[in-house]
Amino acid sequence: MLVRIGGIVFVVGAVATLITFVPFFLGTDPFPAAAYVVSMLMGVGFALAGAGLGRSMAVQRRRTRAASAG
Repeated sequence: MLVRIGGIVFVVGAVATLITFVPFFLGTDPFPAAAYVVSMLMGVGFALAGAGLGRSMAVQRRRTRAASAG
């Protein structure tokens, strides 16, 4: 579940990053600072997905150890 949420947050941040670059290519005024803050969600989503992967690995290790112990 945490991996999926992280993936969604990452995609939102990636889309925001692409959108913030559009004014530079079109020669228009840049977006306000809030748009750049939203683009930082890309890193947050990556961290959430990594935490979810680490958590699922730990659960799987516990299950494997419990199965092999008894």
